[in-house]
Amino acid sequence: MDGNVTAALSEMNTRVAFYIGDKPIYWYGIIIAAALVIGVALGIREAKRKGFRSEMVMDYMLLAIPIGIICARLYYVIFEWENYADNLLRIFAVWEGGLAIYGAVIGGVIAALVFKQWRRVAIGDMMDIAAPSLILAQAIGRWGNYVNQEAHGGLILNPALQWFPMGVQIDGAWYQATFFYESFWNALVFIALMAVRKRIKVRGGVFALYVALYGFGRFWIESLRTDSLMLGDIRVSQALSVVLFVGGIAYLIFMRVKNVTFEPYDGYYSLAWTQEQINEYKANSAIINARLKAQEAMARAERLKEKYGEGVPVVEKALDKAEDLKTKLERLLEERGLLEDEDNPEQVAGENKNDEKDDDSYEKDDEKK
Repeated sequence: MDGNVTAALSEMNTRVAFYIGDKPIYWYGIIIAAALVIGVALGIREAKRKGFRSEMVMDYMLLAIPIGIICARLYYVIFEWENYADNLLRIFAVWEGGLAIYGAVIGGVIAALVFKQWRRVAIGDMMDIAAPSLILAQAIGRWGNYVNQEAHGGLILNPALQWFPMGVQIDGAWYQATFFYESFWNALVFIALMAVRKRIKVRGGVFALYVALYGFGRFWIESLRTDSLMLGDIRVSQALSVVLFVGGIAYLIFMRVKNVTFEPYDGYYSLAWTQEQINEYKANSAIINARLKAQEAMARAERLKEKYGEGVPVVEKALDKAEDLKTKLERLLEERGLLEDEDNPEQVAGENKNDEKDDDSYEKDDEKK
């Protein structure tokens, strides 16, 4: 690498990219925004490859972006509370840094859960589409840590190792460039995901591989950092990395052994849908969602009844819930003059039968309760 370029990269003199009037525009924000735009563009491409319209990605991002940012910030602030306790307004100063990627991932999963209830898209499909975009955005976003002079490792005292990207120079001293190590590792994970994603048939499998590979690399890189979020003597991100690595591998093994098959998506966002089907769904979305919820509730109640028998509190509670949802459905149908047709309802566009759970899924949910 050219000596001048190396020198420029090894030490960042300012966090400000430029000014609009007297308002500074920070490199950190520019880099994070660029990572987001590139990630969304890749997500749209992946969605189309899997048979979804691009509108699905944009609708999901309306939830994922605010929830992800809030969770990423909260995750960081919780473990660095002493730095914010005396000045709560600093919590909102995200341009100073302090967005934890694990918090953002948690936010993305929460958004997928909400989206599942809203648009009936399987969480596994959403997270599989998001995984390559997420790791690529992480690879780019780590350079935001560089300009903020954060997320680095310990001092490098050996002059032979005082060069970029082995190290980064901050205030005249050389530190391990852990932001670059992770950015490089993330790029490798991205390449791996793009190479194998078509061969992974398990719903949620690409995301499971992502969390396993990212967790593996993050565990080792985190051990080098000097600014780790701590819980007592435990590095929080290291502990979570172990959980994600084990969980991701376990999920892939379990699903392979169980040999679960999945029907392709056939719902509102399907590329196979005609404009007529889309319009019909939009016109009847409230009824469709109400009917699906009522059917799912009744199916769960019947399973509980078969398992535990009549008169058991958990069964009675499930039956009451199913009846309440049926009543809400009937009220909607009555408002539109469709109640008389409900005894023999035709499947309306958007009632994706792929949302139905298998018996094991219902039993596990019921046992948790």
